[in-house]
Amino acid sequence: MAGVRRTVLGAHYGITGWLVQRMSAVIMTLFGVVLLSFILFHAPAGFAEWKMLFSHGWVKIGLLIFFICLSLHAWIGVRDILMDYVHAVGIRLMLETGVLLSLAAYVLWAWSILWGR
Repeated sequence: MAGVRRTVLGAHYGITGWLVQRMSAVIMTLFGVVLLSFILFHAPAGFAEWKMLFSHGWVKIGLLIFFICLSLHAWIGVRDILMDYVHAVGIRLMLETGVLLSLAAYVLWAWSILWGR
C-alpha cells in the first residue's frame, strides 16, 4: 500500500519491559519461596526471633531487592496502562511522574525500615 503512513507513538519499550517484568516476577517469587520456607522450617515464635530473622544481612538485601523488583514490575504495568488509556500527553506525563516518585519513595522507605535505627 503506497502512501500509507504510520504514526509512531511512545518509545517502543516492548521486549525490554516484558523481560524486566518477567525477571522481576521470577526474582520476587524465588525470594518469597526461600523466605517462606525458612520461616516454615524455623518458625519464629516471638518478637525477638522475628527481629533476629530480619536482622540477617541476606534477608535485608533480599527484601531490598524484592522491593526494587516490585517497583520495577509495578512501573512497567502502570506505564503500559497509562500509555494505552491516557491519550493526553500532559496528563499521562503527570501521572507517570507521580507514579515514579511514589515508587521511588516506597523503595527509600523500605531502605530506611531495613537499615534505619
